Amino acid sequence: MKSLGWLIVFLLAGLAISIAVGFGFSAKEPVHYDAEQEGLDKKVIIRFSHVVAENTPKGLAVSRFAQLVREKTDGMVEIRVYPNATLFDDEKEFQALQTGKVEMIAPATSKLSSRYPAWMIMDLPYAFKNESEVKEAMDGRLGQLLFKAINDENIKGLALWDNGFKQMTANRPLIDPEDFKQMKFRIMASPILQAQFRALGAKAESYSFNDLYRQLQFKNVEGEENTLSNIYSKRLYQVQRHMTVSNHGYLGYIVLINKTTWDKLSPKQRAAIESAMAETTAWIRQYAKKMNDRALAEMKAKNLIHIHMQTNKEKEAWKKRLAPVYYQFKDTIGTQVLEEWKKLGADERAL
Repeated sequence: MKSLGWLIVFLLAGLAISIAVGFGFSAKEPVHYDAEQEGLDKKVIIRFSHVVAENTPKGLAVSRFAQLVREKTDGMVEIRVYPNATLFDDEKEFQALQTGKVEMIAPATSKLSSRYPAWMIMDLPYAFKNESEVKEAMDGRLGQLLFKAINDENIKGLALWDNGFKQMTANRPLIDPEDFKQMKFRIMASPILQAQFRALGAKAESYSFNDLYRQLQFKNVEGEENTLSNIYSKRLYQVQRHMTVSNHGYLGYIVLINKTTWDKLSPKQRAAIESAMAETTAWIRQYAKKMNDRALAEMKAKNLIHIHMQTNKEKEAWKKRLAPVYYQFKDTIGTQVLEEWKKLGADERAL
């Protein structure tokens, strides 16, 4: 019986060795894995922090982008969205991105113009006639130069999302340049915006977007500039009586991702994110304008604020008063960027 038992053990051992050889490895050989396949079964979480309401153009774009990424990666990359400055306000979000406390943000171009001076071109008053001209700029050589200017070691620029053009609000009518004198306005931290209001004879203070309503409510500032969708969604009409639809400045968002996070993604994951970003960017270009038009129509229909539509004569008076801002910053912005900007449209530029 003992000899039979040893025979069975011997036969089973031999069978195991035969199977191992049949599958191409032996007990003495290490098992090799495809390095590109390693970790692909692990879900990637990317935190996307932003400071506006979910029903604004940026808020909706982030949600749409997150959905597209989920679909394109079969759920293996999840974009977790944190709106309304629930993680970081617009004064702290860039540092949080640099240090990896969040993986994606979409700050306004104005917020980063001091860090990347080429982007100051987007803040110049009356720099663009309409949304089509902004699209032409960003899809061409000017856009290439601007994204090349994002040169922080741990930051990668992905896209520019539209929010539209800014309007002026205050508690008194703003028709002529003289109407701005001695007033205090809230602005984003941008040297050009500071210079813009200085040229109008006003003072400007920088506050976070989420603190704007309170600053207006308690009259720490008397006016502000913003897109129609932001004015409507943040109910700024409750603390401002007058609005001039001037379209004097463009407001867009630079979508940024932490470079360390980006480099850790697989080529397929990066391709999926770029595809989702391209689709979202095309969508928001159309939707932002529709949303701003809808916000204006709602405020008109409900008489939420006194609305003045700027005339061409008034626009020329504003442009004349604001012209020195161009000359003040032309060297800072740079010749290459300004030359590409001048090529846009058929009209003469301020420089």
